[in-house]
Amino acid sequence: MFMDKKVDFSNIVVIIGVMGFVALLIAEVLLIKTPFAPIPYSDFHKLLVARQVDNLEISPTRVTGTVRTAAGVALLPASDAAVIAKNGAPYRFTTVRVNGDRIGEELATSDIRYAGVADEGWAGSLFGWLLPVLGFILLWNFLSKRAGGLQNYAGIGKSRPTLYVQQASSVTFDDIAGIDEAKAELKQIVEFLCNPDRYRRLGGKIPKGVLIVGAPGTGKTLLAKAVAGEAKVPFLSISGSAFVEMFVGVGAARVRDLFEQATQKAPCIVFIDELDALGKVRGTGTVSNDEREQTLNQLLVEMDGFEPNSGVIILAATNRPEILDPALLRPGRFDRHIAIDRPDLTGRRQILQVHVKHVKLATDVDLTELASRTPGFAGADLANVVNEATLHAAELNKAAVEMADFDEAIDRAMAGMERKSRVMNEQEKITIAYHEAGHALVAQSRAHCDPVKKVSIIPRGVAALGYTQQVPTEDRYVLRESELLDRLDACLGGRVAEEIVFNDISTGAANDLDQASALARHMIMRCGMSPQLGLATFRDDAARAGYLRFAAPQERYSESTARTIDEEVRRLLDEAHARVERTLHEKRALLDRIASLLLEREVLDHATLQQLIDETETDASSVTAKSAPPAAMRLA
Repeated sequence: MFMDKKVDFSNIVVIIGVMGFVALLIAEVLLIKTPFAPIPYSDFHKLLVARQVDNLEISPTRVTGTVRTAAGVALLPASDAAVIAKNGAPYRFTTVRVNGDRIGEELATSDIRYAGVADEGWAGSLFGWLLPVLGFILLWNFLSKRAGGLQNYAGIGKSRPTLYVQQASSVTFDDIAGIDEAKAELKQIVEFLCNPDRYRRLGGKIPKGVLIVGAPGTGKTLLAKAVAGEAKVPFLSISGSAFVEMFVGVGAARVRDLFEQATQKAPCIVFIDELDALGKVRGTGTVSNDEREQTLNQLLVEMDGFEPNSGVIILAATNRPEILDPALLRPGRFDRHIAIDRPDLTGRRQILQVHVKHVKLATDVDLTELASRTPGFAGADLANVVNEATLHAAELNKAAVEMADFDEAIDRAMAGMERKSRVMNEQEKITIAYHEAGHALVAQSRAHCDPVKKVSIIPRGVAALGYTQQVPTEDRYVLRESELLDRLDACLGGRVAEEIVFNDISTGAANDLDQASALARHMIMRCGMSPQLGLATFRDDAARAGYLRFAAPQERYSESTARTIDEEVRRLLDEAHARVERTLHEKRALLDRIASLLLEREVLDHATLQQLIDETETDASSVTAKSAPPAAMRLA
C-alpha cells in the first residue's frame, strides 16, 4: 500500500546546494599541493638580480614563481629561507608588487621564463564572497522551515485579530447563567451598537470601553463570545499577548493597525483578552520594558486621543485589575467596569442547569443539592464537575448519570483523584482516622461551623491522606468573630486529637496549621480583632498588589508592633488549642467510635456521623441519669 506524499523539492535543492558548497571547499584545499610562501619584495628583487627565479606569473598587483636551486634559497634571510624550504621543491613563493617597479625592463634582458596574469576582477571577487553567503542563506532557510518557518517580516507590524461576523459564534446570552447583572450590562452595549439613535437623541454618548473583571473561570471570555454571537456588528478578538514582541516598535504598530481595521469596519467591537499582559503599570520595578510601555502608550492614544474612533467599542477582560495602569482605567477609556464574582447558590444551580441540558440524568439527581455542595466553584469548575460525572457514569456503563457520579466528581474536584494504589500501614491508617475524626467532631460541636458533609480516610490527590468535607448551608459574605473562632477550632481538631490519643504528633497536620495561622493572622492584621492592637490594620497594599516586584516590601509598622502581632496570633492559636483539647477530652468516647467506624468503612456521610453523635449523647445521658443520686441525697 503506497501513500501519496507531497515532496518538498525546496528542501532537496537546499541540501544539494549545501553539499556542493562543502565539496568545493574540500576540493580547493586538496588541489593546492604546494602553497606559495610569502616573501618581501626586496628578497624577490635580490633573487631576480641573481637570476635564481623562474616560471614567474606577473599580475598588476602580485608576482608568483619558483626559486631555481637551493643555492638561491641560501641567498635569502634565514627566516624567509626557512619558510620557502618548508614548502618543499620546487621552492614556490609569492610577493606583492610595489608601485613604480621596473620588473619588465629587468626581465627583458634575462633568460627567465615569465608570463602575464590578469587579476580575477570584480566577477571573481563577487563569486568569492557571494557563494558562502548564498550557502548560509540556504542553510538558514532550511533550518527555519524545519522549526516552523520564518516570520513574514514584511507584515510583522500587522495585527491579525479573529473576525466574527453576525452569528459566527455559537454562544449566545441564553448559554450563560448565574451572572445576570453582567449579562444585562453587555446586552445594553449590544443595544448601543444596534440602535445608537435611541440613546443619542437625548445627547448621550456610547461608552468607549468596557472592562470585565473576575476570577479565573467565572465566564469573562464566555461573555465576550456571547457578545460576538448576539451583536449585529463585526467583532474583532485578539489576545493581549499578541501585541508583545521582541522587536521594538512592533507592538505599537500592531495597535495602530488594529484600530485602523476597526475604524474601517465601524461600528464594531474589539475584544482584548488578558489585558494585563499589555496594560501593566508603567515605570515599576528596577527593570524597564520600553517595548511594552510604548505599546501601552499607543493603546491609550488610540482609545482616547485626538483622533476620534466613533463606533468602536473596546471590550477587555482580566483577572488582575490591581496591576493595570490607572490611565487605562479612567473614564473615557474604560467607562464601565463589570465585576464578575463567583456565583452564589442560586447562580450555581442555574449554571448546572445549563451544563446538564445535553446530559442524561437519573431521577435521584438534585441540582439544588449539588449547588449547595459546591461553594466557591466558578462556572468552569461546575462545567468540569458535570463532565467528570458523565465520564464516571460512562466508565461504569450506566444508563444515566446518578447522584453518586456527581459525588465522586465533586470529591475529585475538591481533593483530587482517588489513590487506591497508595498502601498505608495499620498505624498510619489509625492516625489518619483519629485525625479526621477530630476535625469532624470539633466541627459538629461548634454552633457556627459549617456542617460536615463527608469524612474520608481514602487518599486523594498528591498529598491528601484523608479529608473532612464541610458544606455551608447558605452563602455568607460577612463573618463574625465568634464564627471565625469556631473555624479556627475546626482547623486544629485533627492535631489535638493526635496529641490526646497517641501523646505524639505527626506531619499530617501541616496544612491545617498553615490554614489556622493564616486565619489568625488575618483576624489580627486585617479585621482589628485584637484588644492589644485596637482598630488599626497592617498591610502593605503596593507590595501585595505586585507593583514593586523587584523591590523588598516595606512594612508600614514598627518592630514592636510586629512583635505584638506575633504574640496576638500565638494567643489566638493557644486559646483555640485549649478549647479543642477540652472538647475532645469531654467527648473521648465519641472520638473513639468515629475513628473505629472510619477504619471499618473508610467513608462516613453526614447522616451516619450525626446518627453516631446522637446515639452517643443519648447513651451518655442515660448513664448519667442512672448513676445520679436521689433528690433527697443530693439535698443532704
